[in-house]
Amino acid sequence: MDEHLAPVLRVADADASVRWYERLGFVKQWEHRFAPDLPLYVGIARGGMHLHLSEHAGDARPGTLVYLYVGDVDALAAACGIGEVHDMEWGRDFVVTDPDGNRLRVGTPKTAVP
Repeated sequence: MDEHLAPVLRVADADASVRWYERLGFVKQWEHRFAPDLPLYVGIARGGMHLHLSEHAGDARPGTLVYLYVGDVDALAAACGIGEVHDMEWGRDFVVTDPDGNRLRVGTPKTAVP
């Protein structure tokens, strides 16, 4: 297994969040519930990037910020309906907010990221 990081984001409706994250190229990998009436916990991935979406109240705080490094920031900006990609000293990026208030900064660096 390759090692990777999977930040946990708090969401109100994991199924709706999975659909929202699909426009960023994420695909649902798995889901888990301890019982039918308990909150849903879902793993999504885009290449080597992994996120966990949790309906469990104690798992994470709404309003988290995650930075995603991608190969083509312009294509993802278009997929999200973002018209302006910011040119920064370190690269180009934009910010989008999911339905639960979690912010994702999506960018392409000017040089390779270590």
